[in-house]
Amino acid sequence: MGFHKNDEVQLQDVRESDLSVFFEHQLDSTANNIAAFTSKDPADKAAFLKHWTNILANENILKKTIFYNGYVVGNILNFEQFGNPEVRYWIGKQYWGKGIATDALSKFLHEINVRPLYARAAKDNLASIRVLKKCGFAIIDEDKGYSNARGEEVEEYILKLGSKF
Repeated sequence: MGFHKNDEVQLQDVRESDLSVFFEHQLDSTANNIAAFTSKDPADKAAFLKHWTNILANENILKKTIFYNGYVVGNILNFEQFGNPEVRYWIGKQYWGKGIATDALSKFLHEINVRPLYARAAKDNLASIRVLKKCGFAIIDEDKGYSNARGEEVEEYILKLGSKF
């Protein structure tokens, strides 16, 4: 029996064994450039592991591994940033364009009871903006911040999901 589209994407609690895949995903320079707001040195494994050790230890952060047909393909988080509850996700580049981010975010939103919920995306990250809008987020503001990946200040949209999903 094959997978149905809605059954292909699954979310599970992040395990330490998932981190090696997350690290490989963040090494992709194209993905870093599109995401824009990334670590200073994506190849610094010690910094990566320290960052994720802090995330895993923080009970206030909801963190899930995204699986697609049984493979680790990314992660999705809910945490507080700038005083607001925010959602952020990362999908490995080889899995882009398959609807995985939309399915994962939709499932994740059903697990989070926090509203309003916010997200941020570089203005030129059209695919991520499309995913967020499909899941009910609307652009409410703009901001800009320094992008380590691009080495310059980058404009971003702030999006908001206001009601129960």
